[in-house]
Amino acid sequence: MKRTLRFLFGLALLSLVFSLVTAAAPKSIKVIMGLAEEEWKVMRELVFPAFEKEHNVKIEAYQAEAQDTEKILEARVRANRMDIDLIAQDNMRLATLVEKDLVEDLSAFRSLIPATVYPSLVEVGEFDGKLYFLPYRPNVEIAFYNSAKFAQYGLEPPANWDQLFEVAKFFYEKEGVGRVAIKADLSSCTAAHLFDFCRSAGGDPVVLNDKGCFEAFMFLQKLWPYLSPDSKTANWNFMNQHIATESVYLGQNWPFGMNVIVKDGGKKEVLAYHGWRGPVKESHVLGGEVIGIPKGAPNKMLAIELAKYLISKEVQEVLTTHNGWPAVRSDAYGKVAAWQQPYFDAINEALAHAEARPNLVYYSAVEKALNEAFRECVIEGKPVKPTLEKWAKYIEDNKR
Repeated sequence: MKRTLRFLFGLALLSLVFSLVTAAAPKSIKVIMGLAEEEWKVMRELVFPAFEKEHNVKIEAYQAEAQDTEKILEARVRANRMDIDLIAQDNMRLATLVEKDLVEDLSAFRSLIPATVYPSLVEVGEFDGKLYFLPYRPNVEIAFYNSAKFAQYGLEPPANWDQLFEVAKFFYEKEGVGRVAIKADLSSCTAAHLFDFCRSAGGDPVVLNDKGCFEAFMFLQKLWPYLSPDSKTANWNFMNQHIATESVYLGQNWPFGMNVIVKDGGKKEVLAYHGWRGPVKESHVLGGEVIGIPKGAPNKMLAIELAKYLISKEVQEVLTTHNGWPAVRSDAYGKVAAWQQPYFDAINEALAHAEARPNLVYYSAVEKALNEAFRECVIEGKPVKPTLEKWAKYIEDNKR
């Protein structure tokens, strides 16, 4: 009888322990990313399922742009109600997250970064010798162009500003509407373009009122009348649509456009190259995203496992092949399809001229100043010099 009671007690105790362990195991992990619809499809169908199966967990993924992610984390940290486990954040919107203590110090997990990850992509996540972000996705814009339309008129893709102006003017005069577009929706996309233009003329967009920026804005003011009206709606998403529907023949965008325009849209005549140089040099913003763990994340260790999974060779190959993303590691290009290779050649050429934006706690002021200066100088045609002086002062005031 006693043996039976001990056996039953043991079973009950084992059942209780099992119940407690099961209850303690997370059933879901919450993730924030800023992706296009096509990119989300790849994540949900080809990337997330294997991790969910291995860890018996559901990935709850939410869409949020970089600036919104900052607000989301800050509100939750202040309320001491953090429910987000992992974020993929724009690599130039990191300083505020560190300054406000919104993300975990990941220095203890540095060993998780594979040796095949480009060193510069690790450095962008370091602040004061500590590692706060893990490398995940490098990015650089390339120039997509409709080769059939260029061939029809005997044109070559522009290699410098003078040629860019002549091509834009030519299409405008031949077709009665601009066919060259820049991202002029006055969002972060516009600011990124302005970094390229200012730096290509030898300017510093953070200073804004220097000689190079003045030259860049003067050029854009001259170019604007010949640009496509779709420029005003063009961003990282709609630029692909404008090129795929042939309302735009030339425009810069991130590499995932190769899948949206060429693979899904069937526009095989749309080719790509690294772009054009300014009077001083060729410059492209080094974009991309890193992985961060919010302060007080409820499932920190599971989030670390997910981060490790996202930068694995297998997942990076999927993201490169299906999303057209440059890989964060040099050994993840083995499965690139033959049709994709010319686009990745263009990406690598652009990366040779890529420059990271400075991580500044007052970057939002820089972005606002660039966009407002563009609106006033380029769209509204106001004098360039006093306008740049005004917005340069705005940056300096916010810096102080």
